[in-house]
Amino acid sequence: MNETEHLAETRRWLRYAREDLEGAETLLERRVVVPRHICWLAQQAVEKAIKAVLVFLALDFPRRHDLDALRNLVPDDWQVKTEHSDLAALTEWAVEARYPGDWPDATEADAHAAVEQARAVWESIQADFLRHCFTVEEIS
Repeated sequence: MNETEHLAETRRWLRYAREDLEGAETLLERRVVVPRHICWLAQQAVEKAIKAVLVFLALDFPRRHDLDALRNLVPDDWQVKTEHSDLAALTEWAVEARYPGDWPDATEADAHAAVEQARAVWESIQADFLRHCFTVEEIS
């Protein structure tokens, strides 16, 4: 993959992440769906945003949903690694929001917390990309 394709792929991951986050925020505001869907979209936004970082850095990553494991692949000089040291609660929504099981259903409070955390991670990643001369206009 040449540099143009590499940056285009990074932008694609970021666009998907942003769309998932915006979807979660919109659904939360409108209260038109069950909270578990909002939690799942928030988790997906963070997963895709972290994977965008890994694509940008040309780092291989496993096809999994564990946000802490993915974040740990990011170099130490990225804010997302230092500011978001525990993404386990958000990781749970990758499965718990999609399938019935031995866990409680997501609540409105869970949805608010998930979206708040996803927004914070997104903002850290945006700041990190700006520090690496990948401008916000290219991300948006």
